[in-house]
Amino acid sequence: MVVFAIGLILVGVFFLVVAAIGTLRLPDVFSRSHAVSLTDSLGAICVLAGLALYQGFGINMLKILVVLVLLILLNPVIAHATIRAAYRAGLKPQTKEDP
Repeated sequence: MVVFAIGLILVGVFFLVVAAIGTLRLPDVFSRSHAVSLTDSLGAICVLAGLALYQGFGINMLKILVVLVLLILLNPVIAHATIRAAYRAGLKPQTKEDP
């Protein structure tokens, strides 16, 4: 069980690193937010699931699972609100014609 938990944590860390690289490499806020919202959700879910398995049954596992459920529910809403605020502030998506 511990090996599976560590595997989940390592997979989650991989996706979080990919999200960080996407934040640095992508050109505008829209593509950055798209990359980060997808990979960050998957990475955090894997890390939290691994931590819950590592903790075993108990109050700590319950707390981690509550955070996991909140993350699953709130991360898409936060990503949408960020993109909507950027669009309303006048930022436009970068196109192929832009330098």
